[in-house]
Amino acid sequence: MAHFSKSSKNAIPLIPLTSNKLTGWYKKQKKAVQTWVSSTRYKALPGETCLIPSDDGKLAMVLVGVSNYADIWDCGNLSNDLPEGIYKFVHQRPKDVEKWALGWALGAYSFYRYKKDKPANPAKLALPKSENLESAAEAIFLTRDLINTPASDMGPAQLTSAARKLSKQHGAKFSVIVGNDLLKKNYPAIHAVGRAVETKDQAPRLIDFVWGKRTAPKVTLVGKGVCFDTGGLDLKSAAGMKLMKKDMGGAANVLGLAHMIMAAKLPLRLRVLIPAVKNSISGNALRPLDVVASRNGKTIEIGNTDAEGRVILADALAEASTEEPDLIIDFATLTGAARVALGTELPALFTNDDNFSDAVTKAGVAEQDPLWRLPLWQGYHPMITGKTADLTNAPEGGYAGAITAALFLQEFVKPHGSTKAIPKWAHIDLMAWNLSAKPGRPEGGEAMAIRSIFKTLSDKYIS
Repeated sequence: MAHFSKSSKNAIPLIPLTSNKLTGWYKKQKKAVQTWVSSTRYKALPGETCLIPSDDGKLAMVLVGVSNYADIWDCGNLSNDLPEGIYKFVHQRPKDVEKWALGWALGAYSFYRYKKDKPANPAKLALPKSENLESAAEAIFLTRDLINTPASDMGPAQLTSAARKLSKQHGAKFSVIVGNDLLKKNYPAIHAVGRAVETKDQAPRLIDFVWGKRTAPKVTLVGKGVCFDTGGLDLKSAAGMKLMKKDMGGAANVLGLAHMIMAAKLPLRLRVLIPAVKNSISGNALRPLDVVASRNGKTIEIGNTDAEGRVILADALAEASTEEPDLIIDFATLTGAARVALGTELPALFTNDDNFSDAVTKAGVAEQDPLWRLPLWQGYHPMITGKTADLTNAPEGGYAGAITAALFLQEFVKPHGSTKAIPKWAHIDLMAWNLSAKPGRPEGGEAMAIRSIFKTLSDKYIS
């Protein structure tokens, strides 16, 4: 990556210091360095830097204030704050260096596809030894780029191209079902939501690729790929529609996570399913109280055309269940209710597997990529029962919206085949967007929970 250097030759040392370690370091330095640090009133607060010159006036080293426990984001502004050059962390704990290096890389990200003047990012970091650091940064950059691209250049066709490119990079087997072929192959819910497109090239589709050995444990990722959401005939307000290019954030995160898995060559058989649509308005758009068929036979009453994400996921989850995988994980920018409950930075986790919940929650803390579990409370199941169909996509009343959406999805994660075992499944309801800039996290599209899930899968399948 452009923000890393493969060589550490003549690299300028970065000295990470906590505030309580500063005095001990200071006492070991020569008088000139002590005088310089004192004159700058440097306190080694997290994220604070002190540039120390050599006797000939060149930059000799940089002090970097860090937290008592290695925090990725303490180094999130370094690549933009430091002058041109190659830098190298000087520290005894490689795991800490890996975290700071990731923070460096994520802070160097920018989306300037449509701007004439692009930042140079002249400061580079000597790449520390790490199995997954570079692929993690690549995955997050990919995720952010896909989400930040406007819908005019990131419709179902372009999302398909991005998925095809990734699958080709890793030697995966790629296929896609487009337009009326969805009906022929029994994906009616995806077709119903996406049929009202402006042009044929943006017809609804199901993206599907498979990677890994057939005999390996099966893990299937499903990503909501609504490339723009007007709300359909239940039209969103202008404010509500403004950020809807990010409504394919679930698909983007799935592709980022898939890159990490394949780059690391985890010993599993990965399948990726992305229903990709635009929720548009035309003469054949879905109407309120239409009844839509689905792949597993359940009918869906359309209580609100703006609750379309769960409808397309229904077909994809039903297909995911047919292979009896070891684990299904879906990502979706699904409900405002999850954001009300947990805010924009904390994805909601729903799962029928307590062991997975415990593992991924622990990993989220370790990786600073947190999730928070909400209940699949069966007491609310009557709320998703339709009046004229098996299910409704929009329960009345507005309460427990994230939970009822998850319960709706659970209806399509069903036993299949001879074992009659319910697949282990997790649903991630995420924002996929930073409303404001923070160190390492610029405003705009964001990868959420993919590092914590990657660690969980790594720990499970590499032991």
